[in-house]
Amino acid sequence: MIQQLFDLTGKAALITGGSRGLGLEIAEGLAEAGAKLFLLARRAQWLNPTLADLRQRGYNAEGALCDVTNPEDVKRAVADAAAKLGTVDILVNNAGTSWSVPAEDMPYDKWKLVMQTNLDGAFLFSQEAARLMIPRGSGVIVNVASIAGLKGTMPGGLDNSSYVASKAGLLALTRELAAKWAHYGIRVNAISPGFFPSRMTEKIIATKGEDEMARAIPMRRIGRTGELKGVALFLASEASSYITGQNIVVDGGRTAV
Repeated sequence: MIQQLFDLTGKAALITGGSRGLGLEIAEGLAEAGAKLFLLARRAQWLNPTLADLRQRGYNAEGALCDVTNPEDVKRAVADAAAKLGTVDILVNNAGTSWSVPAEDMPYDKWKLVMQTNLDGAFLFSQEAARLMIPRGSGVIVNVASIAGLKGTMPGGLDNSSYVASKAGLLALTRELAAKWAHYGIRVNAISPGFFPSRMTEKIIATKGEDEMARAIPMRRIGRTGELKGVALFLASEASSYITGQNIVVDGGRTAV
């Protein structure tokens, strides 16, 4: 049955940056397919209400506070997830940040923060999760990248050199880990969203305006809530059992033109 290919009943999913925005949307999609959740966030005021809401809706949801740039936090988080959920079958590396300033003015400490959050954090979590997945001979890692990692921007566009570099690096890491870990039964893929409403994009959308941004998108609109769920579920489930090292772009056709 086709439904069985998308069934995550009994699977344990660890999602970084899972308390709100795109991370929460992905978490909800996996939970709706039957997965047990372990969500990570930096602040309790984001995490606790989200966990309470998910539990009220009948989902198995645990979580913890975590700084993805801290290797000790990462080790503790993966161990906690495995202890509470039994294992980690699915890892979604979603935690991210940005710092918008012209490259010639970029403070080095902000460059490092973005790189450590978006790229180093994904590597550290993948490494720790793989240490559980390799002995078992199975596992899925989904990295949330961005179309910013696929192309540069013209002068006058967004000044996000650190974000662009981190997401391009994440796509390269996706391919490398997929190639190296495929024989262990671990699949590693990425999702590259275009513009979606989120905490990270709200200022950009407010400044440029949705109508102006939509003119550069063949579908003539930015992404809507819920439009990443299906892609994340596809990559996390057996429906994509022969897919690894790939990147699925979800941008309304923005990078096609």
